[in-house]
Amino acid sequence: MESYTWGHIHKYPKQTKRLLGIDYQQLEQLIALGKLLHQENKEKIEKTKIRINQPGSGTYSKLSEEEKNVLMLVYLRHNISFQILGLLFQVSESTAHNIFSYWQKLFEGELPPSLLEQVKKFQEEEEIIQEQLTDYELIVDSSEQPIERPSDLTG
Repeated sequence: MESYTWGHIHKYPKQTKRLLGIDYQQLEQLIALGKLLHQENKEKIEKTKIRINQPGSGTYSKLSEEEKNVLMLVYLRHNISFQILGLLFQVSESTAHNIFSYWQKLFEGELPPSLLEQVKKFQEEEEIIQEQLTDYELIVDSSEQPIERPSDLTG
């Protein structure tokens, strides 16, 4: 079953940039890279795995690899809760979190890091970057919002 979000991207590929932060062609390239990384990871795990059941047994994922990549990108672009992300892709909150964590870790070594991640890796350059940033003023437009905390998990 195709998720609504994935179907929308196929139907309106020009809106991909607005929705995910990358255009449709870049999304296709990212998905191809993701499939390759996922296959390599599965092969690596399979070599060390001790099997009780035959390969292919067990439950199947509700989402395709393409939809999982889109789920990751939607979270990174919009920073919505995993509960909402699960609703968008018709999976549970924990499944949305697990999918995001897995795919983000897969892409971690393949995609260029952000400026903050680069600074963390190269501490000696931190002072140079701080000097460059002192010429800029940071303005944050925000308002406080209460965060819903689960208190009763029975409902």
